[in-house]
Amino acid sequence: MNQRAMIAAAAASLLSTMLVATPAVAQDKEKCYGIAKAGQNDCANLSGSHSCAGQSKVNDDVTEWKYVAKGTCAGMKGLTADAAKAKAKTMTDKKS
Repeated sequence: MNQRAMIAAAAASLLSTMLVATPAVAQDKEKCYGIAKAGQNDCANLSGSHSCAGQSKVNDDVTEWKYVAKGTCAGMKGLTADAAKAKAKTMTDKKS
């Protein structure tokens, strides 16, 4: 086998391995509100009081979110963005 054929075979093998492994790594995710522990949120919150990961101050704040595997949020007692907005608004209205 000449050197070009060997390099082409190795490259083809590497590419096929990457293509087979990719679906296992690339998993669909969704934002799940109300489950993040203090300091463990994934990004900005609904209220706009911060814009970075790791800045939540309390556990299970309805305005904070984490990425979870798609379809698992409800099982963790989490909320969708719309449900979290509605709950946050209700909580704000009660304080007024």
